[in-house]
Amino acid sequence: MNKEELKKGGQLERDIHSKVDADHPRDRLNENDRPSLEKVKTLFDQCEDFEHKHFANNGVVIVYLSSIIDDQKLESEIVKPISSINSTKVSDWLQKKDINEGTVLKEIKEKILSGCVAIFFDEKAYFYNVFGAELRGIEKSETETVIVGAHDAFVENAIINLSLIRTRIMSSNLKVIKLRVGEVTKSDVYVLYIDGLADMDMVEDLKKRISDIEIDSVYDTNMLSQIIDESPDSLFPQYYNTELPDVIRSKLVGGKIAVILDGSPVAISAPTNFFEFIQSPDDYNQRWLIGTSLRLLRLVAILITLTFTAAYVAVITFHYEVLPEDILLTLTESRAKVPFPPLIEALLMELTIELLREAGARLPTKVGQTIGIVGGIVIGQAAVEAGFTSNILIIAVASSAIASFVLPSYNMSNAIRIVRFILILLSGFFGFFGIMLGFTFFVIHVTSLTSLKAPYFIPVSPIYVSDWKDIFIRGPYRLLRKRPVQSKTVNPVRNKMKN
Repeated sequence: MNKEELKKGGQLERDIHSKVDADHPRDRLNENDRPSLEKVKTLFDQCEDFEHKHFANNGVVIVYLSSIIDDQKLESEIVKPISSINSTKVSDWLQKKDINEGTVLKEIKEKILSGCVAIFFDEKAYFYNVFGAELRGIEKSETETVIVGAHDAFVENAIINLSLIRTRIMSSNLKVIKLRVGEVTKSDVYVLYIDGLADMDMVEDLKKRISDIEIDSVYDTNMLSQIIDESPDSLFPQYYNTELPDVIRSKLVGGKIAVILDGSPVAISAPTNFFEFIQSPDDYNQRWLIGTSLRLLRLVAILITLTFTAAYVAVITFHYEVLPEDILLTLTESRAKVPFPPLIEALLMELTIELLREAGARLPTKVGQTIGIVGGIVIGQAAVEAGFTSNILIIAVASSAIASFVLPSYNMSNAIRIVRFILILLSGFFGFFGIMLGFTFFVIHVTSLTSLKAPYFIPVSPIYVSDWKDIFIRGPYRLLRKRPVQSKTVNPVRNKMKN
């Protein structure tokens, strides 16, 4: 059989399948029609968890998805009452306040998919919520550790997550807008903001971006944020993501907007800036001097993780004259047996560290910790003894790796790690000039980014000195009188505490 015949055969098979799909009764249904039992059965054809029960004593039929309903609730609140009444009393029973009538087929379908039981009687359809799918309980976050403060974290159910926020912000000004994304999954998205604090232009912009999404499914808020990013090809996250309700509360009170996706334990907020990713809830739950010292420590950690290994490569390759004679002699002895140039030596060790990090993250917790500690010690010592690397490089690489763990945000930590590799490559080819060139491009890039059209590097570029008291330091609460400029809030005054 030649290629032309194969092509015709494949086209014929696709035509047959498309014809079969088009002839399926489900495709001929209009979801705006009035609901009926037969139409609902057609919609849920070949769904093994779709069940229906007929009550001979009164003619009532109920249908539901057994995988997402509470069997006990269904039995006690629907099955037993219906079984005990005749057809003349069904209409009165259906007037219960929690039982509602569905007027179109699409509404009944969506209610069944959300855990309701559909009740058919006298050519009308009703629905009642008996949702009871197994849900994960509220637990501590595994990725965001809080030492001082609340320890509860979001779960995969959006309603529970909304309740965690509602109990923290007991105000009618907290508005919740429900949207839907995913042509197949039909995932619920909730946009939260505080009326009177959030900028409504930003709210409308974010709503439009979410509403305009055309994709079959959205699994997680991290995926959602990438779809609505203004610079999707950038390394740096442009929406702040967190599993902690306390963090989202602080963002909302600061005049920002939050987004919750049903099925995801992560919420995002916007607009955000680069400096928010080096902040931690612990900064605000401790004395301001301690919070300031921790924040400055994280800024130093970013410099260490970006420059230590790159500086080693630059010095050994181009600028050994900057070292004191004693250190230069020690370094020369350490590298005497190393067969690789400094760039290759550094890249090999950095890749080894990344492999150990990734292995530790994917393995069970206790095994992963053991692999990271034992693997690092054994491989580092063996590499030095075998002459594949120098002692000083091991110190530089280990210091860079430890410093990268200091950042509270996992997404920002990943971005910084990639930038570190770029700086190492530039230092291997151009020395200190390469490092400065890399930093220049880094600053140009982050200052060009925006989050909901707000500058990403604010309050440094553009400069708003008034916001620096909660960026580079965590100022005392008596000085934190205004909300961040980036949120463009219509009510900038946070409090009126006296000096």
